[in-house]
Amino acid sequence: MPPTRVSCPNCRQPVTVEVQQVFDLAQDPDAKQRLLSGAVNVIQCPNCRYQGNLATPILYHDPDKELFMTFVPPEMGLPLPEQERLIGSLMNQVINRLPQEKRKGYLLRPSPALTFQGMIERILEADGITKEMLDRQQKRLALLQRLVSASSPDVMAEIAKQEDAMIDQEFFGILSRLVEVSASSGDEQSARALTELQRQLMPITTFGREMQDQAKEIDAAMQDLRALGNELTREKLLDLVITAPNETRLSALVSMARAGFDYQFFQLLTQKVDDASEAEKARLEQLREHVLKITAEIDRQMNERLQAASQLLEKIVQAANVEEALMQNLGGVDDFFLQEVNRSLDAARKQGDLERSAKLQQIIATLQSLEESPPEVAFIEELMQAPDEAARQKLLEGRAEEVTPEFLNLLMNFAGQVEEQQPEMAAQLKSLYRQALRFSMQRNMSS
Repeated sequence: MPPTRVSCPNCRQPVTVEVQQVFDLAQDPDAKQRLLSGAVNVIQCPNCRYQGNLATPILYHDPDKELFMTFVPPEMGLPLPEQERLIGSLMNQVINRLPQEKRKGYLLRPSPALTFQGMIERILEADGITKEMLDRQQKRLALLQRLVSASSPDVMAEIAKQEDAMIDQEFFGILSRLVEVSASSGDEQSARALTELQRQLMPITTFGREMQDQAKEIDAAMQDLRALGNELTREKLLDLVITAPNETRLSALVSMARAGFDYQFFQLLTQKVDDASEAEKARLEQLREHVLKITAEIDRQMNERLQAASQLLEKIVQAANVEEALMQNLGGVDDFFLQEVNRSLDAARKQGDLERSAKLQQIIATLQSLEESPPEVAFIEELMQAPDEAARQKLLEGRAEEVTPEFLNLLMNFAGQVEEQQPEMAAQLKSLYRQALRFSMQRNMSS
């Protein structure tokens, strides 16, 4: 993005702007995010304080979706031949950088967008985000603004009552993301205000009450299992499953105690079915099928994670610098990854593959050297290695006093530090941040 001297649209004084006209995901995967954020081609005039976007031709290329789009701002007033000349020059930049085998027919037919917003909507639509979805989000943002700006808690509650149907999962998701953005940018006042709004909405909205009820059921399942402790047997686990009062409690029990739902457990359940009265038999049969579906889904997710761990390990082992590759992919190091390292090391030794054994030993040694971390960092690493959200929730509850505002800020800082070089790890840290923030909010509400 070369600096370019342009005239400020407001005061006509010269201003330096970093201009980007080509957004080619084949060369720059982050280009789409910059374009969608609106933080490109921005004029900030030091003379009159004007801020806005520079009117300039834009070409967007996403080879995976074969999306090739152009936009020439109407306010530039360019005659058609000049538009074609500029767009042709931008097209050549993209095509010339592509290998011959990747030059396909769609590159000869760029799709023009009449407005910048139209271009953005088509990019999002290609990602499965329709105009209707954007409209829904805009309506929820507008509602959020009304709630935040309400003159009193009573007025806020009345607005929430009138718009109860719109205060749904999507609404709370937007609210949580805004809390994250405010906290990560240092705007603690906004973060506190939005957190307080969330706390107030939970008990007075239909979806908020459902979230509270769900949290209570998950907590109840955890308490039931903790109460049994070392005395947890398949028979007692079966009793908990049969008496589970709802779907949420049942799913939580299966997720938290998956190892207990084995062949012997289902033998016990089948015996219960066989011994049951006709009236009870149908319910128990349905319960058995449902538990089987839940365990199958958990196993599917675990197999996916094992496969991902295997692929990540191969990527690291094949790298020219194993330690550097490991450090760049620490976000993927979890129990599944460690399990795969040990399995692979055992196989390499049996096969006499000294080179692979040495690399795997290097991975283990590097991970061991990282274990001496500050308590906060060690806690984050432990949370990152938890196999699923339920396990992370259990860790958070067990060390609730460590989930402080400083801890949450540390999470967001880590995510920001690795976002550019390790986007997957950043996404995991942000997901962990959201869960920790939600846990902190729920704890505050309970107290």
